[in-house]
Amino acid sequence: MRLKIEHTTTYRYCRPVELRRHRLVLRPREGHDLRVEQMTLRLEPAYRLEWARDIFGNSIALVDWLEPSDTLSIVNDVVVERIPPFPVRELHAPWQTPFPPRYETIEEPVTTTYQQSTSDDTLDDVRDWLTRSLTTRSEDAEGTMLALCELVHATIGYRRREEKGVQGAAQTLRLASGSCRDMATLMMESARLLGVAARFASGYLHGTASMAGHASTHAWTEVYLPLLGWRGFDPTIGSATSLRHVVTGVSTHPRGVMPVSGSFVGQRSDCVSMIVSVRTSELPSELSPLPQ
Repeated sequence: MRLKIEHTTTYRYCRPVELRRHRLVLRPREGHDLRVEQMTLRLEPAYRLEWARDIFGNSIALVDWLEPSDTLSIVNDVVVERIPPFPVRELHAPWQTPFPPRYETIEEPVTTTYQQSTSDDTLDDVRDWLTRSLTTRSEDAEGTMLALCELVHATIGYRRREEKGVQGAAQTLRLASGSCRDMATLMMESARLLGVAARFASGYLHGTASMAGHASTHAWTEVYLPLLGWRGFDPTIGSATSLRHVVTGVSTHPRGVMPVSGSFVGQRSDCVSMIVSVRTSELPSELSPLPQ
C-alpha cells in the first residue's frame, strides 16, 4: 500500500513576532515494513533547517526562523510505501510469550527504562482499576496487551481536546474521557505497572477522517515483547496497529514526540489561532518494468 500524507500546521499572530527554534517530529520511521519514497517540508517564513537523530532513533528537524512573521506555516508532504507482511498474532510456539514477559539480561538496561513510570501523579487508582478489570493470561503476553488495549477503549470515551499537553493516566481514568494521546498514555502507564516495557508512539492514521482531510496527528502505544519485538496497540480504536498506522516518533514520554514544538517572543495573546489538518490518500502501486 502506498500512502500520500499531507500534514499542515498554521499559526497566525496578531502582529509579526520573533520565532524561536522549532522541533519537528514529522518524518516517518523507516524499516522493513515502511519506506519513505519522498518527503518535502514547505516552511514559511524564511528558515534554516538541520536534521538530527535523537536518542530514540527518531529523525528530528530543527528549524531556525530568519525573520519575524505574523504567520507560521509548516506543510509536510510525504509518500510512504507500507510493505507487508505486517506483524500478526501467532498463537503457537515459539511466538506465544508468557506474561509477565521475561526479558533477556542483555536487554534489561533498556527494558527497565521503558518499565518506569513518567507520570506526574500517583497511579494507585490505575493499579486498582487493572486489578479489578483486566484478565491477564499467563501463557500469552501479547493477548494480555490486546485485552488491555480493548479495556482502555471500552473505559475511556474519545474526546478531541484543544488544550496543550497530555492528561495524566489517573486523570484520564477519573474523567473517563480523553484524546488519543491521553488514551495512549493511560495504556502505556498501565503496561508498565504490569511489568511490560512500553513507549509512546506518534504519527498518522489512514482512515475515514484523514481521507476527508479532517484528521489531526494520532497517537498509540507500543510494547516490547520477547521474540516479537515492538508491537503497536491503538486504544482509541481498541485494536492492534496495522499498515494504516504510520509512526513518526517514539519516546518514553509524550513530550518527546510532539509533532511540532517551539516558541515565539511575545505574549500568549499574540497567537490568534492554530489550525492543523491531516489528509491521506492511497496511491496506485508502482508497476515493475517488464522484462526485456
